[in-house]
Amino acid sequence: MLENVFFFTRQLERLFENEYYKNQLIHSSGSASLNFGEAQGTISDKNFVFKVSLVVKELKESRNSLKILDYIKEGDDSKRNKLLIEVEQLIAISSKMIINKR
Repeated sequence: MLENVFFFTRQLERLFENEYYKNQLIHSSGSASLNFGEAQGTISDKNFVFKVSLVVKELKESRNSLKILDYIKEGDDSKRNKLLIEVEQLIAISSKMIINKR
């Protein structure tokens, strides 16, 4: 998802509100990616669940930024909708991983 976010955000018009949500989106999607990498290296199930819980939190923040950009119709519609679908799928997958480890 992170690489798609970079390409999407590079095309946003340089307006104050776009810059704010663009930065939020880059931050939260990057954090989700890095936390998932950390989760893969955990030793215990408890640590895995904690890290993947952080992934879900960051993915939800990404989703919120994308929904705001969708509401104000910023960025390419097709790319934005693909990102929204992808983030929903990643939230579902990550949530299922947590359930399976508990």
